[in-house]
Amino acid sequence: MLTTARFRAHDLHVETKPDLTPVSEADRAVEEAIRDRLAAARPGDAILGEEFGTSGAGHRRWIVDPIDGTKSYVRGVPVWATLLSLEVESELVLGVVSAPALGRRWWASLGGGAFADGDPIRVSDVHALEDAQLCFADFRDWEPQGLGESMLALSRKVWRAVGFGDFWGHMLVAEGAADAMIEPELALWDVAALRPIVEEAGGRCTSTTGTPAIGPGGCVTTNGHLHDEVLGALGGSRCT
Repeated sequence: MLTTARFRAHDLHVETKPDLTPVSEADRAVEEAIRDRLAAARPGDAILGEEFGTSGAGHRRWIVDPIDGTKSYVRGVPVWATLLSLEVESELVLGVVSAPALGRRWWASLGGGAFADGDPIRVSDVHALEDAQLCFADFRDWEPQGLGESMLALSRKVWRAVGFGDFWGHMLVAEGAADAMIEPELALWDVAALRPIVEEAGGRCTSTTGTPAIGPGGCVTTNGHLHDEVLGALGGSRCT
């Protein structure tokens, strides 16, 4: 794979984008390769990618994040993945998360269930925050949203709060290893592949105000039982 071939390469070229996030030569190469495959297999479909924007038009759109977790990727941390989703008439109907450095792959289709490495997955049955494992990205990322203190307060309520960032925390919720994952800011390509997997596994994936998570904005993924309580702790609405 293009990603694994350049992972931990000493000569990996990395730039800083205008939003101050890193982008590597691998990010661009992977997105170009996916675009080429989709153009050949689904020439009538539109494509939205993190690195090269939108091409094509129509009621079917593929959404691509070539490397989710680029900061981990460029530092040699194996928590990164390629995210691919399909949107049909504005509904997310397919999600695939491929994490080759972890040797893991998750996928789901609308109404078809969620799977990890070929096995069905299901969210946990934890009903109380004091019994819950909470995943999160950097604590500091919540401060610009005015939610730094709320995030800290929530972390004190749970059984364990641990920093499994990017896609991984959401997939841990989907497979029942964690009970909630929260992030303060995601784009559509960050969340589009995650939502079908979480929802088909029985969980919920919304913004911090309880609306469907489509970015830009925060994202709350839970096993469903804890969702309203987590939203409330973060100051969001209690949508059901």
